[in-house]
Amino acid sequence: MKKYYFLLIPALFFFTFFSGANAQTSPKVKWYTIEEAEALARKEPKKIMIDVYTDWCGWCKKMDAETFSHPVIAEYINAHYYAVKLNAESEKDITFNGYTYKYVSQGVRGYHELAAGLLNGQLSYPSIAYLNEKLELLGAIPGYRGPVDMEPLLNYIAENKFMIQSLEEYQQTFKSKITE
Repeated sequence: MKKYYFLLIPALFFFTFFSGANAQTSPKVKWYTIEEAEALARKEPKKIMIDVYTDWCGWCKKMDAETFSHPVIAEYINAHYYAVKLNAESEKDITFNGYTYKYVSQGVRGYHELAAGLLNGQLSYPSIAYLNEKLELLGAIPGYRGPVDMEPLLNYIAENKFMIQSLEEYQQTFKSKITE
């Protein structure tokens, strides 16, 4: 019986060590603060994608759980954007592009000036704002988007296709990497 323990212990070690080494984790979106993204974009220009959310927003949480956690989406965002999470009700001052944005109190809830500026005063959550490499607002798109709907949109903006065709035209020829 003792000789079986001598065989069992190395076998357990081998399987434990090598099975853990081969386990792959799905890519996750690398989130930055807006200040970090600005500094990075000035050094190495890349578009900025800003997820404007609130803590109480159920659709925002669903988008985090289903869309931003999808490996194809996370990998694409990390490769083509500096991704920012912006709480639209944050009370913290934010300095971006030489201007300090503040929280505006309105009774029980307020809003952040930066969120209002990015969303052109149309505070709807979730919303995704896109900035070009020069930190200029390209636009904001309100509402929840699942991975299948988000993938062509991310590509459309990252590849500057919005300059030559409508999103609807682009979606007709877009080849998805998502297999469901």
